[in-house]
Amino acid sequence: MTQSIDHIMALAPVIPVIVIDRVEDAVPMAEALVAGGLPVLEVTLRTPAALDALTAMKAVKGAVVGAGTVLNPAMLTAAIHAGAEFIVSPGLTENLGKAAVASGIPFLPGTANAGDIMRGVDLGLDRFKFFPAATSGGIPALKALAGPFGQARFCPTGGITLATAPEWLALDAVRCVGGSWVVPAGPLDRARIEALAREAATLSRH
Repeated sequence: MTQSIDHIMALAPVIPVIVIDRVEDAVPMAEALVAGGLPVLEVTLRTPAALDALTAMKAVKGAVVGAGTVLNPAMLTAAIHAGAEFIVSPGLTENLGKAAVASGIPFLPGTANAGDIMRGVDLGLDRFKFFPAATSGGIPALKALAGPFGQARFCPTGGITLATAPEWLALDAVRCVGGSWVVPAGPLDRARIEALAREAATLSRH
């Protein structure tokens, strides 16, 4: 049975935002993140290796693997075919929104303003990514946006760090945050990723 996007957002306080260049890094990276307590993995479709890496990560016990940076219905189809369990987009268009809703896959569309959220609500959605969080007005902006949309819950992503994540997680409207800091760029350092994940997994939510 497909988990709802709300359930997926509730599994851990931080969703690692993964940019992966080498398919062979996929399984050890996923194993380190899951071992550290972060089971929800967003593999961004920004590299040629991304779809194969997503498929490989699905084999890791306990991992819930989704596709990020999904920009259009064609990418949505490719991600679903690769085995994505949820979809994250940086923004929300009617084309992508309708295709995602029709597919039935858990969907977390990016929003940065009231118009974006209203477009999502029109499609029957009430769980959103707030992106790019740090440069779209930060916490004051999200607090203001959450006011008129009482049922909406968010996963702020973009410019969030271990130091700032607790301030976001303290907001009632925030279910989790997206973070790339738990998967630093460069050669894969499994022990470091697991340590960063363990630290992130202990962050408390409101």
